[in-house]
Amino acid sequence: MREHSELGVCVLLLVLGVLVLTDALTMSVDITQRGPVGPRTVPVAVGIGLLAVAVLLAVDVLRGGRGEAEGGEDVDLGEPADRRTVALLTGVFLAFAVLIGPIGFPVSGALLFWGSAYALGSRHFDRDPLIAAGLSLVTYFVFDNLLGVPLPGGPLMGVL
Repeated sequence: MREHSELGVCVLLLVLGVLVLTDALTMSVDITQRGPVGPRTVPVAVGIGLLAVAVLLAVDVLRGGRGEAEGGEDVDLGEPADRRTVALLTGVFLAFAVLIGPIGFPVSGALLFWGSAYALGSRHFDRDPLIAAGLSLVTYFVFDNLLGVPLPGGPLMGVL
C-alpha cells in the first residue's frame, strides 16, 4: 500500500463529503426557506464536490498517478521543524480561545496578532503591539458593525 498512500486522502475526502451531505440534508430549513435556493444548496454542492474529487483522485491513484514530492524552493527539507515556533503559535491560539470569552475579542485578538508576530520572528516591541491593537479593533468593527457578526466585546463592550 506504500505506493498508494494517496488513497488515505481519498478516504478523508469521502468521509468529509458524506459528513457534509448528511448534515446538509438533515438540517431543518422550514423557517429560512424563502425561494428555490435555500440554506442547503451550498452545503449539498460542496458535499457532492468532495465526493466527486475523492472518486476522481482514487481512480487516478489506482491508475498509477502519483503526486510530485515537494521540492521546497528555498526550504531545506533536511532540516528539522522549528518546534519552538510551532509551540509558541499553538500557545497563542489556545490562549486566544480561552481568553476571547472573558476579555472579549478586541483584547484577545490584539494578543493573538502580537503573539503570532512574535512567534514568527518580529522583535519590534514598540511597533508590534500598536499594529496588533489596531488590526484587532478594525477586525472587531468590520465583523460586529459592517457584517453583523457579533463578537464578544468583553469589558470594553460599553466603550466600543
